[in-house]
This record gives sequence, structure tokens and C-alpha cells, in this order.
Amino acid sequence: MAEIRPFYGIRPSREKASRVAALPYDVYSRGEAKKEVEREPLSFLRVDRAEINFPETVDTYDPRVYEKAREILHGMLEDGTLLQEQEACYYLYELTREGRVQTGILACAAVDDFLNRVIKKHENTRPEKEKDRICHVDVTNAQTGPIFLAYRARKAIRDLSASVRAGEPLYDFTAPDGVRHRVFRVADPEAVRTITAEMEQVSSLYIADGHHRAASAVEVGLMRRKRKPDYDGSEEFNYVLSILFPDDELRILPYNRAVADLNGLSPQEFLRRVGEHFSVEEIGPAQEIDRKEKTPAKKGEIDMLLDGIWYRLEAGAEIASADPVKGLDVSLLQDWILHPVLGIDDPRTSRRIVFIGGVRGTEELERRTAEDMRVAFSMYPTSLDELFAVADAGRLMPPKSTWFEPKPRSGLLIHALGPI
Repeated sequence: MAEIRPFYGIRPSREKASRVAALPYDVYSRGEAKKEVEREPLSFLRVDRAEINFPETVDTYDPRVYEKAREILHGMLEDGTLLQEQEACYYLYELTREGRVQTGILACAAVDDFLNRVIKKHENTRPEKEKDRICHVDVTNAQTGPIFLAYRARKAIRDLSASVRAGEPLYDFTAPDGVRHRVFRVADPEAVRTITAEMEQVSSLYIADGHHRAASAVEVGLMRRKRKPDYDGSEEFNYVLSILFPDDELRILPYNRAVADLNGLSPQEFLRRVGEHFSVEEIGPAQEIDRKEKTPAKKGEIDMLLDGIWYRLEAGAEIASADPVKGLDVSLLQDWILHPVLGIDDPRTSRRIVFIGGVRGTEELERRTAEDMRVAFSMYPTSLDELFAVADAGRLMPPKSTWFEPKPRSGLLIHALGPI
């Protein structure tokens, strides 16, 4: 059963919340993060991507970067930009995008639930990215962005959520990307008990987004246990800042791919090789067709952009699979095109492939293939049922199989592991 608990949140003052709140650190490149902070100097990216406070010659993983993050976080508490709650609370976080609403519970989940697979993952992490967040959490002494968890919806939580959201929000603002963010504080003892008890009835939670943040938070917790062998389990390092969403409110967008070259093949030979296991239909030049025609309409379809021309690929029956991993569209692409044809044997480490969140649209695929990539793939989104099936089987998806949108913002609620 899942163990969650309320926490003593560190949060922005009401009037500064919209300015502090930032998209998760891994949504941005270093250059994009720097431009965002130039646009909004209070952005929490100053903490989450502290390398932007240094010249480009300073490596992203330089120890000075993490010290700067701690320094800035401490400064935000000192100058009143951030406040410390005086009692442990839950929070409801409501996100509205294009009329679609989803509401999550901001809470702390138990490190042990990540270890005993009550909280299940569906993809591996990249060692250098995991190490980065381990250093960030350990040096700042805080978890600054929540792990995005999904659970099978429960009526009692839905009813309580509706009641709380009928009241006055702690924060209510619309971000520059058009997403409305409302946060509600849940401090009433009976409401707190209801949330805790209901989540104890949930047998499994699933990491939807934030595998690196989850792995690093757990690792820091284990490091702290070694430093304090007489720990009793109540210490803050035994818990991980999380946001829990019901499955029936979530939406997954595709996670698209682009590759820098054709692995030495001519365009004609590449198309021939792709056609061995996929039907290949030319849709038309990028400038002459609308976005809908560049987006797969069903599972088993992949739209491909090569030399300014869009093609529709459909997997042949001989490569279809009922296996929860091998049957994923991202697996079909990896197993039958990226690896054997383009030579991408490990997409986690290859520098020839980039992953592009579906929220950026096919326009971003067209931009990248015009600038520094040779071929791009527009994917049909993985479903939440597919994610659950893979995680329940103890299996892993290929990296970057899901893109959840909208995303909760970092900096609105922070979980301290001790004095900052």
C-alpha cells in the first residue's frame, strides 16, 4: 500500500508565485534556460539550472554550480521570495490546458515505496543526469521539483478535491504557455486524514515523469541513511516530493525523435530498408500539408520527415507484437529502424539522436531537420494503459516514450531535507 504524508512546504509568496514558477529543469537546454531567466529574473531556473549563472566555459556539472544553487535558494528564503510553512500540509495542484483540467495531490512519498516497487518505473535513467540531480538535492538539501506519479482514480479523493477547489486558492495564475495553475492548501486535519487513508488503499503508483528526479531523491535518501545509521524513518530524507494524479485525468503526448544522419545510406537506400518492414506512403512536402497530416492517427503508424518530404509508415503484421514492450510504437521504431537501419544501438547514450516532446509539434521536427538533423519521426502517443502494463510487468520502455502535458511547475512547493 502507498505511504504518503503531508510536509512543511517551502513556497513563494502569493504575489511572486507566478514569477518564480518554472517548467521542470529538463524541459530546457542550457541556452533556453538562460533566455528564460533573462525574461523573468525570479524564475526558479536560477536554482534548478544554476549553471546559467556562469559563463559557458563552466561545465554544467561543476561543483560550483550546485553551491550556487544552494546560495540562491537560501537567498530567496532570506529576502522573502520564499516562505516556510509552519504546519505540515497537503496541496491540491490544478492544471488547465485548452479546457482540460487535471488535479494532483502534492505530498511526500516514501523512499521505501520506490525500493519495494509500490511506486513503479517504466524507463531507465542516464547515469550522468542522475548524478547531476543527486548533487543538486544533496548540496541544496532540498527537493525542488516534484516527481509526477499516476494512480488509478478513487472517488473519495475526487469528491474531496472538488470540495477543496470550491474554496479560495493559494495561487491562481496563467503561465506564458497558456496553462492555468491553481494551488490549494489542505491543512484541515480531517481532509489530511482522508487523503492519507485513501492513498493507503492504492496498491501501486506509477512514475509518469521525473525518473531522474526520483532516482536521485532515493539515492540521496539512502546516502543520508548511511550517514545516520540510527535513523528512525521519520526524517525528511526518507520521503520524496511528489505530485499524484488520477489516471483518468492525464493526457500523454507523443515523444518524437530526430536523427542526425542516415548512417551512410543514400535517401533511396534508406527508404528501401525502411520499406522492408513498414509500408511507406509519401504524404507530401512539409510546406504544403497541414499539421494533422503530419501526425499519426492510430497505433502502428509513424510519420517520417526526410529531405523536406513527409512519409507515413505503417508497421507490417510480421513485426506486430502483443508483448507489452515490443508492441509499443517507440519499440517498433527502435527495433526495426533506429537500430538495424540507422545504427542507433543505445538511444540513451547515442549523440546522433535527439528526443523532442510532442508539445513542440511537428514544426520543431521541421526546424531541426532544416538545421542539424537529417530525418525525424512523428509518433503516435503511448497510452497510459500501455505504461501501466509495462510497469506492472516489471519491464522498461525505450527511453523517452511518454511526454505528459501539462506539466506542474517547479519552485511552487519545495521539500527541505533539513536546514537550507
